[in-house]
Amino acid sequence: MYQRIFGLVLLLICIGLAIVAWDYHAPFSYEPVGPRSYPLLLLLLMGLGAIYLIATKPAGVHEPADEHDHPLDRHMLIKVATCVVVLTIYAALFELLGFIPAAMLFGIVMSRLYDGTWLASVISGVVLAVGLYLLFDKALDVPLPLGILAGLEN
Repeated sequence: MYQRIFGLVLLLICIGLAIVAWDYHAPFSYEPVGPRSYPLLLLLLMGLGAIYLIATKPAGVHEPADEHDHPLDRHMLIKVATCVVVLTIYAALFELLGFIPAAMLFGIVMSRLYDGTWLASVISGVVLAVGLYLLFDKALDVPLPLGILAGLEN
């Protein structure tokens, strides 16, 4: 039940933000894909994920007869609050540390938060950070801050 409610709210937010982003035109463009396509692409992916959440039922989970059968417990609320705090810290460290270290720390912490092993968390954090940097900076020519790794730039 909560999955479908979350998916519906997320889909409505994505639609609203897409309407706002559709009319966005920057007075200058320093990226080949333009300032509008990046948020629209992310919103499209998030919208597809929301539709998936609405359309599917989690495997092995029965639909409760009453919505009070499975209230949000303390453990889940702590995870949600921790996720919000981690995202806030990521946003604060993004320019200071640079994209790669900040995204790597974010990936590791989020993997650990959802019970990933240390090895899997570190590997996925590093692969995520480096892979996204190469995708945006090299393939899409979207400049990302290097922060403490600025000395590695050619």
